[in-house]
Amino acid sequence: MKSWSVGKIIIILSILLLGVTEYQIVLSDATNNPDSKQNRANSKMTYGRFLEYLDMGWIKTVDLYDNGRIAIIEASSPELGDRMQKIRVEISVGDSPLIVKLRTAKVDFTSHPSVNSKGILSQISSIFIPLVIIVGLILLFRRSTNFMGGPGQLMNFRKARAKVQTETNTEVVFNDVAGIDEVKEEFEEVVTFLKKPQRFTSVGAKIPKGVILIGPPGTGKTLLAKAIAGEAGVPFISISGSEFVEMFVGIGASRVRDLFKTAQQNAPCIVFIDEIDAVGRQRGAGIGGGNDEREQTLNQILTEMDGFKENTGIIVIAATNRVDVLDGALLRPGRFDRQVSINLPDVKGRLEILKVHARNKKLNEDISLGLIAQRTPGFSGADLANLLNESAIITARRNKVAITMSEVNTAIDRMLAGLEGTSLTDTKNKRLIAYHEVGHAIIGTLLKYHDDVQKVTLIPRGQARGFTWFTPNEDQALISRGQLVARIIGTLGGRAAEEVVFGASEITTGASNDLQQITSLTRQMVTRFGMSTVGPISLDSDIEQVFIGRGIRNDNELSTTVANKIDDQVKIIVKHCYDQAVNIIKQNRFLIDQLVNTLIQEETINGEDFRQQVNMYTKLPEKFIRQSKKDTVNKEIKETFIVL
Repeated sequence: MKSWSVGKIIIILSILLLGVTEYQIVLSDATNNPDSKQNRANSKMTYGRFLEYLDMGWIKTVDLYDNGRIAIIEASSPELGDRMQKIRVEISVGDSPLIVKLRTAKVDFTSHPSVNSKGILSQISSIFIPLVIIVGLILLFRRSTNFMGGPGQLMNFRKARAKVQTETNTEVVFNDVAGIDEVKEEFEEVVTFLKKPQRFTSVGAKIPKGVILIGPPGTGKTLLAKAIAGEAGVPFISISGSEFVEMFVGIGASRVRDLFKTAQQNAPCIVFIDEIDAVGRQRGAGIGGGNDEREQTLNQILTEMDGFKENTGIIVIAATNRVDVLDGALLRPGRFDRQVSINLPDVKGRLEILKVHARNKKLNEDISLGLIAQRTPGFSGADLANLLNESAIITARRNKVAITMSEVNTAIDRMLAGLEGTSLTDTKNKRLIAYHEVGHAIIGTLLKYHDDVQKVTLIPRGQARGFTWFTPNEDQALISRGQLVARIIGTLGGRAAEEVVFGASEITTGASNDLQQITSLTRQMVTRFGMSTVGPISLDSDIEQVFIGRGIRNDNELSTTVANKIDDQVKIIVKHCYDQAVNIIKQNRFLIDQLVNTLIQEETINGEDFRQQVNMYTKLPEKFIRQSKKDTVNKEIKETFIVL
């Protein structure tokens, strides 16, 4: 603040000085300039005529300007009507006797010296303005010193912004990481090496220099790295891959050197590089050979990892969810020796994660973490933490003292589908939406290979006006052809119900998302899974392009005949499934009408109530009988929903 006050004072003084100088120049011009308003002559006179007037005694005063080359005279003569007038006269150069003549004629005369105002201004500007610039730069550097943490920080932009954490402030151990027990066992030896390296060195073993954690966002990669440092009691050096590369050439490589220098000073330690794909992408990819600055940074990382010796206590852990784009030199043994996959947790893992995050939450007695784990397939650890936090917020909003299943269910619905909207009025539009959702649910209930119905609702959420949730009753890492066909039929159930009940002319755009899903799924059945008459071959040419420039050339090698066969098979499968959906709707029209009336009245029907009503009119498939004999709490389920 002090430096800025001095700067403001200097700026104000400079403005005042320039103003005073300009005022003096203007004042001087007003008094010493023959062309100024107060010295302006009414007419001109030749020098010879001036001498005649001087001899006749008609000149009263003379003002000489511009070193005697211009004169402004006051004269009165009969020619001028005996009136005093100002007349301009240009004096001949070198007429030195003029002063003598004026004195002889006893004429009052005054000589005004010329003032070079522009020269004065130029001299002031040439001296003062550079001085202001120099003082301003000094203040700028002084300000950068005060606000960037000490002297010289303005020029330290090359240094890596790595955060060094010790055991006391890491505060994360393996007990805080749940749902990935297999991965934790993989890193037990890393912790043992950092604590007791002689156990490995005595038998000639070398600890891996680097480990890459691979997994979707929110699965606990960063948390696991912190837990390793916390268990071993070593410093934790963390940096993001995006922090290496900036607009200046050579900054990334310099920051890499600084990072590993910091690691050597704090050895043994853990170096964690998050989102390493920001600098570790394959070299030479893209148009023009790629980004030179990024590649220089990658080369420096490779050099530094080759530079430090084994068993020095420095372990580099990197995290990414795009291992497919990493450069091959980064993954070879001696650099990042191991690749550890951290996948989304299963139902057991979700239960363990919920237990960890529920430690500081006040839960009601009716809360079942097992049921919550069952209802949250596909949730990552971060999603589960956010779920309990959202439940706590809703609990506080409702002025409750503990979290109940009602708040948890509300939070799940909000995370999956968005904010709850206003209920629809009982109109034709609401009834059409009800038939659409019941069409999905009834087919999902009556088909043997279809997933179970969890909930049918008409309460709008987000942009959707109705939902039908389905929950598989077992882990579906492998999906059969019957299950895929059942999903297609169930997805087409909404459009089929609209056509059967209201007619072909009344079908709506509500099934647009359904049609996109079944078209994509059917094409995968034909081209990727080999589930058609085309044959058990892979015809999928839709290769993911991970680099700019790779997708410019079309790598589709399919012939026109094969492409036509694929399109024909997609049409045949979709038409077959749609015909089955229409038949199911027609055969259960009375039951559907009853379910629609119930849904319009209650707006939400859970899966168990829905199946009970269906069971009153028709026999349920075997899948539900088998399900009743199993412990559903300990099974992994994957939840999907169809949106209108």
